[in-house]
Amino acid sequence: MIVRLDGVHKTYGDSAALNGVSLEILAGEAVAVMGPSGCGKSTLLNMIGGLDRPTSGTITVHGEDLGQLNETGLALFRRRRIGMIFQFFNLIDDLPALDNVALAAQLTGSKASQARKRALELLDELGVAEQRNSYPGTLSGGQRQRVAVARALMNRPALLLADEPTGALDSKSGEQVMDLLIDLNQMGQTLLMVTHDPRLAERCASRLIEFADGKVARESTMGRIA
Repeated sequence: MIVRLDGVHKTYGDSAALNGVSLEILAGEAVAVMGPSGCGKSTLLNMIGGLDRPTSGTITVHGEDLGQLNETGLALFRRRRIGMIFQFFNLIDDLPALDNVALAAQLTGSKASQARKRALELLDELGVAEQRNSYPGTLSGGQRQRVAVARALMNRPALLLADEPTGALDSKSGEQVMDLLIDLNQMGQTLLMVTHDPRLAERCASRLIEFADGKVARESTMGRIA
């Protein structure tokens, strides 16, 4: 098991973002979370990624009880165990693609030469090695998302979190990123995706979790479509 949540609540003032969420994600699963805006999807992702702490309940990821980690421990956990893909890529504008990817490993203590070697291998695998010296502002949306995926995979994460990974892409680039996510999952990468796009869930997920009012409203097994 990669992720386990037990009775997780998260409140902001008088507002409940998560209201007693319990769920499990097994190694190798591709799980999509869908629901209306404000239902708690992004809060769930932030909790599992160690970016925020629950008001109550426990979250265990890859054997780590996140509630037992201090802020330094959470930062190390994120760098070593979690890969994150964002809707708007979150690349560093004044670094070329190769350095954007390599930085993720250097932050965990890898030597620059080793980090750049792995970064180039990942960019090559994802079909954007020719853009290694290009800055994010000169890349297409699809290319930027591929660079972001390479960065997310840099430290061989136990879990890949994707927050609206196709939300800022045109349909062609979105399809390419979906294909990439499918390929990664078929190679054994565990995925958790938050999306408003039913096509992403249908194509990429083996399980769908539907959220409403900060709770799991329904779960279903997905039969992927081509």
